[in-house]
Amino acid sequence: MTFPELCRLPATELTAAIRAKQLSPIELTKSILDRIEAVNPYINAYLAVDGDRALDSARAAEGAVMRGDDLGPLHGLPVPIKDLEPSEGMRHTSGSVLFTDNVAAFDGAVTGRVKAAGGTIIGKTNTPHFGHKDMCDNLLGDPGRNPWNTQRTPGGSSGGAAAAVAAGLGPLAHGSDGAGSIRIPAALCGVFGFKPSFGRIPYWPNLDIWSARSHNGPISRTVADAALFTLATAGPDPRDPTTIDNMPDDYLAAVANPLPALKGLRVAWSPDFGYAAVEPDVRRLTEQAARRFEDLGCHVEAVDPGWDNPRDGAEVSWFVSMAARVGRSYDQDPNAFEPTLVEMIEKGRRFTAEEHGRADLARTDFYHQARLFFEEYDLLLTPQMPLTAWGVDDWPATIEGRPSPSIFDRLPFTFPFNLTGQPAASVPCGFASDGLPVALQIVGSWHADTLTLQAAAALEQAAPWANAWPDL
Repeated sequence: MTFPELCRLPATELTAAIRAKQLSPIELTKSILDRIEAVNPYINAYLAVDGDRALDSARAAEGAVMRGDDLGPLHGLPVPIKDLEPSEGMRHTSGSVLFTDNVAAFDGAVTGRVKAAGGTIIGKTNTPHFGHKDMCDNLLGDPGRNPWNTQRTPGGSSGGAAAAVAAGLGPLAHGSDGAGSIRIPAALCGVFGFKPSFGRIPYWPNLDIWSARSHNGPISRTVADAALFTLATAGPDPRDPTTIDNMPDDYLAAVANPLPALKGLRVAWSPDFGYAAVEPDVRRLTEQAARRFEDLGCHVEAVDPGWDNPRDGAEVSWFVSMAARVGRSYDQDPNAFEPTLVEMIEKGRRFTAEEHGRADLARTDFYHQARLFFEEYDLLLTPQMPLTAWGVDDWPATIEGRPSPSIFDRLPFTFPFNLTGQPAASVPCGFASDGLPVALQIVGSWHADTLTLQAAAALEQAAPWANAWPDL
């Protein structure tokens, strides 16, 4: 088979076909490489592709199948890694011209686990400079583009990963999420994104471990594919002292029959948290999706959570972290930094130590507000992004007619659950009047990864989305 047939199959079907000797890992890898060659020039989803090494890995995978070796859950599957994580022997830029020619000397935690599960690292996906924003442009070259409209952004910072999956340049991809960076591009590109509980998948290397904010996770076309990736990569790792010190549930089995788990659940639906600006099309489509949970056997209640807007403290913490991590590099070579990152560094430097400390205290307060809220509800549903994908050149000036001067004005539904560490999924739920995707967010309570995935799988069964493809 060739594209579209092969490149449109989910990872679960591809790996099953490989195990059954019905599909060659070499054939699959060549098909994905051909698709990347044909489409990537239009969307710039990949910053690096190593076809020779990928084919070598595919040949080794095929040999293991033919010998009857024990096979990992991702055996023979091409998997791209976001270019914030190193993959040994491959170009590793972190979206920065400071590292244009850098080649990684070791594997990050996710790369290592993908390889251990039998996966083939096929390339590195595009990301903004150090993943600092919700778009996918940098100084390395052309911006990442949205497959549904190449004049629009795919979002960020895992924009290349989401664009690749949306356009069939791989059935699933690695992403990371420090303020929404899996869920933002998944929503804007019309694919599924899952931010597991904080610490469920190790995050290493990480310059800012103790910020306790960044999550690794999958972007895929189906919930089962995301469950497959999460199961293959989750589990404790001493290099990341914040990892959860137990092994994960069998997420793949859990999503195969999700409906019984949803019966009688208490589900909260909040269109705006009482303070967020949300475009009318997004409100309409996400409320329709939320109401489907009544048909799935849940008790759905429209609510205003009543918690404090955590925007100001999150902005302080984000900007201070940027200044601390990359400020010295900026001082040494300011021309290597784009204005959006410079603005964050300079704002971060203006905050006092006391203001930073108060931001940490505010985060603690917000966590307990959310914790108490989830004592009353099993799941929270919200819009994922308050608007559809905007232009590749600049951020939107307004949302619902209200000014949106800060990145956090576009992320009212994402970053709060980086502050709390709760699992959250971005689920496609239709297309707005501009023809661009809209997504519903499903948020689970503390460590409720299995239930969050089951809720997403149940909605997927009720309103499938994986057969919608951009015209590329």
